Amino acid sequence: MKKKQQPGGGDCPAPRPPATAAAAAGGGPGPGQGGGWKRRRPLSLLPFLSLRDYGFCMAALLLFCLGSLFYQLNGGPPHFLLDLRHYLGNSTYLDDHGPPPQKVLPFPSQVVYNRVGKCGSRTVVLLLRILSEKHGFNLVTSDIHNKTRLTKNEQMELIKNISTAEQPYLFTRHVHFLNFSRFGGDQPVYINIIRDPVNRFLSNYFFRRFGDWRGEQNHMIRTPSMRQEERYLDINVCILENYPECSNPRLFYIIPYFCGQHPRCREPGEWALERAKLNVNENFLLVGILEELEDVLLLLERFLPHYFKDVLSIYKNPEHRKLGNLTVTVKKTVPSPEAIQILYQRMRYEYEFYYYVKEQFHLLKRKFGLKSHIRKPRPRPEFFIPSPLETEEPIDDEEEDDEKWLEDIYKRNKSSLHNTEALTTSNVNYGQ
Repeated sequence: MKKKQQPGGGDCPAPRPPATAAAAAGGGPGPGQGGGWKRRRPLSLLPFLSLRDYGFCMAALLLFCLGSLFYQLNGGPPHFLLDLRHYLGNSTYLDDHGPPPQKVLPFPSQVVYNRVGKCGSRTVVLLLRILSEKHGFNLVTSDIHNKTRLTKNEQMELIKNISTAEQPYLFTRHVHFLNFSRFGGDQPVYINIIRDPVNRFLSNYFFRRFGDWRGEQNHMIRTPSMRQEERYLDINVCILENYPECSNPRLFYIIPYFCGQHPRCREPGEWALERAKLNVNENFLLVGILEELEDVLLLLERFLPHYFKDVLSIYKNPEHRKLGNLTVTVKKTVPSPEAIQILYQRMRYEYEFYYYVKEQFHLLKRKFGLKSHIRKPRPRPEFFIPSPLETEEPIDDEEEDDEKWLEDIYKRNKSSLHNTEALTTSNVNYGQ
């Protein structure tokens, strides 16, 4: 006997009416009463989120929109981001918002070259005159050249004058180290150059008497009061008979430039030596050796490119070298071995400082992959008899600086160098 088919065809059961309707019609079973019906959740775009999570997301989106609107109304990103992007060279806001606010220069803008007498400083100053015009920094010089030791008031006045110069500046003068921070100023970056102490002494001794290749009339003008017997005093007699010019404290010359203005800095001894070393480590960016001047200029170009870029190419220019050679001291002779040994004994602290600086300089050269051009290491003073160096010479700080000649050679150099731009003199001079 065949079973009667359900309406709708097939074996599928006929749909049941809703539970509420069934209950209203005859009290049929509702949900949970055997009917098998379950309540369905409302459809959602994010079915895996609860209503609480959904509300949190919408609130975050609202805050983002408000923040974006606030960003646009206030001219873009925070200023520190503009500064950062500008510093990195990737700013994309200059067209819409103009240049960023002025910031501190990303290189040393205050440099002091307290040049040591008879250590090639005239050569460096001549180069600085060319470089200041080429690169646009402010070369600040002084019309006082024969006063390295200053009173407290003189220190304050000089520091004030230097600190108020237009930046970036490079100040140069024969003066012992000045502690700017002691008087409330910003401590600048120091640079300097020294040389073998005996060679420096010999160069100064003969230069004061006989000048250089510019002509003997220059030294006659520079030291008119020097008596003939003093001018032609034999160097060995001066040393062996302990003349003031050939003994301490006159021989204690280089260390005070690094020790400072304290009275004990002028007394030969361990205190001044150690303080000079400390200042070299803490306040000097570079202390070079005149015997390796090309490497000094190369390192200055790497450390301070805004001041010394292209300095080595200018220095090697034949026209510049031709003019610079005019400052080589003439009639320079070497003392006897006995006199040399006496000088070494009297300049013991000077040599300890010189070799300390030399070792630091060579360490710095090795870090940059530079090698010394000296074939054999030079012996220590007790075995070494120095020969005079044929290098460009500065004017000693005990005598009046020949600024007129320096200005003349600067103008001649300006017209002779083919690799530099047209130069005009615009140096700032201070009386202190």
